[in-house]
Amino acid sequence: MELGNISQPVYGPGPVAPETSTPLLVAMVHGFLQLVQPNDLPIDEEPSGTPVLCYLSFFLSQLLIYELGFLVCAAIGLLFIILVPLVGCCFCCCRL
Repeated sequence: MELGNISQPVYGPGPVAPETSTPLLVAMVHGFLQLVQPNDLPIDEEPSGTPVLCYLSFFLSQLLIYELGFLVCAAIGLLFIILVPLVGCCFCCCRL
């Protein structure tokens, strides 16, 4: 194992995504994740002199905004889980 010149390191290219047999599917998943959660995680240091309770409520509101896309997807999923069997039951039981 060669360490090279420690005082002036030479950096290589960044991490590369592994080759896949389904590039279209990978592109779709990355597009969906970018649409649902486009922002980075809001990490702020606690300002000095700020009460902990105020800082905690601010952090939780920022975290809720950060997770809003996933919460909307979960709400739509739960709505479908409840409505699809209910509508199917109505169609089966109330045929005209």
